[in-house]
Amino acid sequence: MLTYYSDDHHLHHGKCELIDGQLMPCFEKPQRADHILARVKQRQLGEVRAPKDFGLAPIERIHSQAYLQFFQGAWTRWQEQGGKGDLLPFTWPARTLRRMIPNDLHGQLGYYSFDGGAPITAGTWQAAYSAAQVALSAQAEIANGAHSAFALCRPPGHHAAADVMGGYCYLNNAAIATQAFLDQGCKKVAILDVDYHHGNGTQDIFYPRSDVLFASIHGDPAEEFPFFLGYADELGEGEGKGCNFNYPLPMGSSWEAWSAALEQACQRIGEYGAEVLVVSLGVDTYMDDPISQFKLDSPDYLAMGRRIAALGLPTLFIMEGGYAVEAIGVNAVNVLEGFEGA
Repeated sequence: MLTYYSDDHHLHHGKCELIDGQLMPCFEKPQRADHILARVKQRQLGEVRAPKDFGLAPIERIHSQAYLQFFQGAWTRWQEQGGKGDLLPFTWPARTLRRMIPNDLHGQLGYYSFDGGAPITAGTWQAAYSAAQVALSAQAEIANGAHSAFALCRPPGHHAAADVMGGYCYLNNAAIATQAFLDQGCKKVAILDVDYHHGNGTQDIFYPRSDVLFASIHGDPAEEFPFFLGYADELGEGEGKGCNFNYPLPMGSSWEAWSAALEQACQRIGEYGAEVLVVSLGVDTYMDDPISQFKLDSPDYLAMGRRIAALGLPTLFIMEGGYAVEAIGVNAVNVLEGFEGA
């Protein structure tokens, strides 16, 4: 399986995130992608290539120009103001406030964020831009006839909506690649999100549309981040009604419960008639993940890959979460090897 990867991800290395009432070292760090890349090479999964540059146009098909302009210029504005350290939001337009876009940098950052887990650093824009190009390069391989490809993206993307960052995510790599398939002639694309946390950004982007089916298996948002999206009764709206399926599971769920949800999701995808599958590949479902509460073990990821392969669809894997850094390479590559060996 061909892998696309960019060293630009090292340019994004936040010093801290706001979690559990404290500023803590970021769980989303460069070593995540480094360990996956090392495992890809160790297991001789296939060739590793640098991405091509498709420019901003395919990113603009998903993200608003106002949001992109803000994100691209935020660090420079922060430096011009004499800012020290990472740029993090501290205020948000809650329900009792107007959804205005202020002139002030911090007001705009609050408007374009939904949490304190997406620090902006000097290299964040370039890292996120390059991650999107990684996704688009892998997508192009499948559009040109490859049966599968792996986009080793970092930072991840599935929490980012059209004009909102958060949850370590800035540009929605899976959504950008999905839209590229559609723009190139596909009529139906399915997205399977297997990350521990609900892909709220991806759901929001495609919720009113019938050309994308979104299926997500994740921790129950009644008790897990992102809390405000990912419930089982969210089925899509308008033309998209019946094209959104969430499978929230309780804390402590093991492979038995998780795989049953995967079976349901795969049946939905099969019934939908997708021409291609995009997998938001998070492996923070692992039993030793420091910020997640599922109990999957490394061999389970081989079985996951085999079940996804049974759908028989051209499949683009896009890296999302996974924070047990020492195990992340084994678990991510196990999915890919399970897929290839099925």
